[in-house]
Amino acid sequence: MQAPKPQAPIDLLLVDDDPSLLEDLQAYFTRLNYQVKSAGNAAEALALMKHHAFQVAVFDMHLPDLNGIELVKQSREVDSDCEIIILTGEGSIETAVEAMKLGTIDYLTKPVRLKELEAVVRRASDTQLLRKQNQQLKGLIRKQQSETSEIIGECDPMQGVFRLIERVGPTDRSVLIQGESGTGKELVAQAIHRASNVAEFPLITVNCAALPEQLLESEMFGHEKGAFTGATNAKQGLFEVADGGTLFIDEIGELALPLQAKLLRVLEDGSFRRVGSIQQRRANVRIIAATNRDLAEASDRGEFREDLYYRLNVITITLPSLRDRGNDLQLLVRKFAGTDWELEQGLIEALSRYRWPGNIRQLRNAVERAKILADDHLIELLNFPDEVIAAGNTQASHDLTTTDLGRLTRQHIEQVYQDHQGNKTKAAQALGVSRRTLYRLLEKYDIDDS
Repeated sequence: MQAPKPQAPIDLLLVDDDPSLLEDLQAYFTRLNYQVKSAGNAAEALALMKHHAFQVAVFDMHLPDLNGIELVKQSREVDSDCEIIILTGEGSIETAVEAMKLGTIDYLTKPVRLKELEAVVRRASDTQLLRKQNQQLKGLIRKQQSETSEIIGECDPMQGVFRLIERVGPTDRSVLIQGESGTGKELVAQAIHRASNVAEFPLITVNCAALPEQLLESEMFGHEKGAFTGATNAKQGLFEVADGGTLFIDEIGELALPLQAKLLRVLEDGSFRRVGSIQQRRANVRIIAATNRDLAEASDRGEFREDLYYRLNVITITLPSLRDRGNDLQLLVRKFAGTDWELEQGLIEALSRYRWPGNIRQLRNAVERAKILADDHLIELLNFPDEVIAAGNTQASHDLTTTDLGRLTRQHIEQVYQDHQGNKTKAAQALGVSRRTLYRLLEKYDIDDS
């Protein structure tokens, strides 16, 4: 399988004690849009690697202060991800084998043709990229895209959201998703990522409200071994894990000001440092952020950096609350209930009287609760939480008087009830009323329901 082309210039380190050769190599690769740094000895090379994460390094075998094999060993301790190529004027099978055992990707003898070297560097970069993608896939438990994760909606506000997703998905622009808690901001982020040009890369999520500041910094940017108590091993941050893909930062309004400054730097030039490290790393990541706060007001109060707000606010998608989505309530209830479940007559109208402050998330949980408490695969209002029942019953007395009592006699109710052997669910269905209404009629007419 051919590796996809890197989406950013390759960071390349050239190490040789021949100033003339080093100058020629640097000029050549710079013209090809590589990000090139060079060193004339091993000490300079190791110092550069401590401050910068290179994708590929080309080492001369014979340096004034260290041989190439030893430099490979020491460089592995500084950065184990860098792919290394060895150049030598005095090639031997023994040194070539030793170099390959240390994990170098190739071993070339001087004089080397520039095009040949560039091809090897390109292959080394592709290898590094494929290895990183493999690590991403192994470390990422992808959420299965089921029916419950798809966004549905027919109301005008949601149609506007769908149009925006379609327009902004294929771009690489940052997106800010605003909306009350539970309105489906993460689902929108997933939809944007699926519509993007990097959909085959990971979508990684971090919630700023879920972790304290120090742990959140480590989670986002990674840390080195010994950076803090408990850091027994080096760890990649989510920016590294999401490299090439999308990072969804949920509840970004809760991000502490020091971390806001670090996030702004990544947005500006793609660079960051792990906690406890001076080595600069790069990541090419698209940012999608979400918040239930008014970031403009937070910025005015000094709680959110104005420059970060403007950087994120390139494209804003505002999600409507459930109470502003009209007939979408019925679509969502039927979706969460599933095809095997029936809804009692008047249930949707009753549910629409409740404000649903937790929006879609609260509705989904309430429907799941109702399915657990329901009988005979019939979901009724009485299966919902008390506050939903109270709101839904505001018209119940009126409906009972004007509809049920007007057409249902005691004799008819009792006969239907007996015909169904006292099964309240089936009797209510036959009468065309809800189970709750049937209970009221049995009580009103003193019909024995034992």
